[in-house]
Formats: sequence, C-alpha cells, structure tokens
Amino acid sequence: MRKPAETSVPVAPAIAERWSPRAYDETATITDAQLTALLEAARWAPSFGNTQPARYLVGRRGDQAFARILAALNSGNQAWAFRASALLVGVMVTANEKGEVPYAEYGLGLASENLVLQAVDLGLIGHQMAGFSPDAVRTSFGLPEDAIPRVAIAVGSAANASVLDDPKRVERELAPRRRLPLAEFAFGDGWGTPAL
Repeated sequence: MRKPAETSVPVAPAIAERWSPRAYDETATITDAQLTALLEAARWAPSFGNTQPARYLVGRRGDQAFARILAALNSGNQAWAFRASALLVGVMVTANEKGEVPYAEYGLGLASENLVLQAVDLGLIGHQMAGFSPDAVRTSFGLPEDAIPRVAIAVGSAANASVLDDPKRVERELAPRRRLPLAEFAFGDGWGTPAL
C-alpha cells in the first residue's frame, strides 16, 4: 500500500514514499543483496568527524538473531513485527580509541534513516521502533558497555492491512499520513515566524 507524502514541492521519491507500515508479508524473504544494500546505505551515512558510531544487529525471519530481537520487542510491536523479513537493532557505540564519541545518537539516527530510505528504494518497507528492551538486547547479544541499543527496525515486503487482524491497527494502517504544516516547522526572523 502506498501513502505518498503530500508536500508543497516535489521531494526525492524515497522520501515521499517512506512511512512506517506494520502490515508485512510473512511469506516474503529478503535477499543477501537487499540486506547488503540496506547496511551499505547505513554505513555511508554522515557522522561527526567520521566517527561512525552506528552498528547493527541483524536477524532474518527463522534464525536465532531474529528470534532474540523479536523477544526483546514490546508486545505491541511483537504482534505485527514477527511477519517482517528481517529485524535489526541499531546500536550506538559511544567510545572509541580516542575517547567519547560525540553525537553518537545523531550518527545512529542518520544511518538508520539511510537504511529505511534504501529499503524504500528497493521496494521494501521499514518501520523503526523505540518499543523494545535495550537490556534484553544487551544481554542476549553480549554487547559491551559502550554499545547502546537505541532503535529496532523491521524490514520486509508490504501486505494488505487486513493481516493485522485488529480493526484499530487496520484503521491506523489505512489512515492518511499527517505532518505539521511547513509554516509551523521552519522559522525565519524569530520563533514562530515562518521562514517560507
């Protein structure tokens, strides 16, 4: 299902088409080439001083990594994410050989956005989630202290919203996308004064 963004001027197709669906085709798989492209897109994201703080834990439906990531999700996310072709956890590395990595969370955010935009470009869908247990991920994957799990990401192929089985979830899936108007988003001469 497509829900392109309604923008005041055209934007890049991957940006216009990116949203966070929950209806995944549980029979679809992700290829090695697709998964590699997602991770390469994330790897080439900008980072402060080229510190590259982003790392990813990766599981494909049916493997142990997928099962451990799924188990770490909250129940609301587990209810639909089990259908995804892959589950990932974005981890920020907060220290390197030079000491503390500045803006590590920002770097992970940039990498994760690259990853989901690449998914759109490949005809896949991606959904980023905060609803998971970082402690469960840390324990089950043996993360070092300076590696902090920050976001879970489901990736796969779209399915009809009816797979969600819950009328409220189906309604939310079909609802129009909404954003603040540009006049309330970008300011010029002062806070609240539209830039455009």
